[in-house]
Order: sequence, then structure tokens, then C-alpha cells
Amino acid sequence: MNNEGNKTTRKIDESTKSIAGSVSARPSGWKKLLSKRWVFPAAYMAAAAIIVTILWLNAGGQGKETDQSVPGQASADVGVKEDGSSPAAAPAAANGETLRWPVDKMASFKTAMSFYDASASDEERQAAMVEHDNTFTPHTAIDLARTDAKEFDVLAALSGKVTVAEQTPANGYEVHIQHGNGLETVYQSLKDVKVEVGQEVEQGDVIAKAGQSTLEADEGVHVHFEVLSNGLSVNPNSLIKAENK
Repeated sequence: MNNEGNKTTRKIDESTKSIAGSVSARPSGWKKLLSKRWVFPAAYMAAAAIIVTILWLNAGGQGKETDQSVPGQASADVGVKEDGSSPAAAPAAANGETLRWPVDKMASFKTAMSFYDASASDEERQAAMVEHDNTFTPHTAIDLARTDAKEFDVLAALSGKVTVAEQTPANGYEVHIQHGNGLETVYQSLKDVKVEVGQEVEQGDVIAKAGQSTLEADEGVHVHFEVLSNGLSVNPNSLIKAENK
């Protein structure tokens, strides 16, 4: 009886050993997969593809945001909008005054050169280009001359403070006057100046005598009149009320 019991025990032990040996000898599915030489390169390539896809999608989104920027914004370097129009169209006013022409009796004057307007005809646009050293630049002012070609006094278009009163090589004498509401007026092609920097002037005061300039020599005696609104050139015709024209 004892022998039979021992035999039974040995059979169970041997069976258990054989099962344990078979389990330990059989590798798991992950180990089999990782043992393949192509697994790690393939995983690397898949990760790289995912990263490239994410970067491409982000770049595409940024490009769309850039395309949504509003065109036609005014540029201070150019002085007018990209379409050539003025950045303001309402009559300019400062200190209770409205902008006027820098001359007396406007009926006695003519426009020697107009303000450049991109919406004008080809002929008008060409006539509003200033040529210097084989370079053409849009004219961001209005040049006024007497119909009889005589000299005349140049007047302050608005009350304000003189910030520039000097002589330049190409533009003759010039005067700049700062006004309220971000307005500034510029007067060039002057024969002389009758004001100095820091001086307060009243609208209609004589600030200079009209003359000529190297840039616009073919215009004869005239005044180059420019209006700036927050640093941008504005067509004076769009700011001056009818009664002041």
C-alpha cells in the first residue's frame, strides 16, 4: 500500500513539473513580438509620422489665421491707404476751427499738382506722380499756384504750434505746424519763412512767402500743402469744408 501511495505522489509531482516546465519554456506574445528585429524601427517610423502630421496640421492652421488679416490697412510709411484713398473724409477741426486753404482768395489760384488718388483715371494718376532721379513717387499733397504766376503769402491753415521752420536742399524752405486732434500741416516750396520753431500761430497768419523747389521746379511759384492725420497723409479736399474752398 505504501508503494502504491508513493507512486501516486511521484506521478503528481512529475505531472506538476512537466506543466511548470512547459509554461516557463513557452515565451509570451509580447516577448515574441519584441524579439523581432523589425519592431523597434517600425515603431520609430510610426512615431515620426505622427509628429510630422501634427506639425503639418498646426502650420496649416497658422496659415489660415494669416490669410484672415484685413487688407487695405493704412501705412504710415506710405502716407495713404493701399487703395490710394485718404484715411479720413470728415472736415478736419481743431480748437473750434475747421481746416482752410493756406492762401487768400482761393478763386485766384489753380492746382499745380493734385493729391495722388489710386481710384482716379490713368491720366490723373500719372499727373500726380513726382519724378526725381528716375524714381516716381505718389504726390501726397496739393500744390497751389496763382493763375497769374505771381508770388503770394502762405497762411496757417489752422491755429497751432510751429515744430519745423527750416531750409531743405530739395524742397526750399518748409514749415510744419502741429494742431489738435492729431492734425499736422506741412508747407513746402517756400521762398522764406516768417515764423520760428515753438511759435504759436493763429489760423490765417502769414507764415511764409511762396517760392519754388528743386523737386517741382516746373511748377513755378507755388506752395506744397500737405495735411497729416495721426501721421498719415490725407487729401485736403476731403477735409476742407465747401465754404472754405
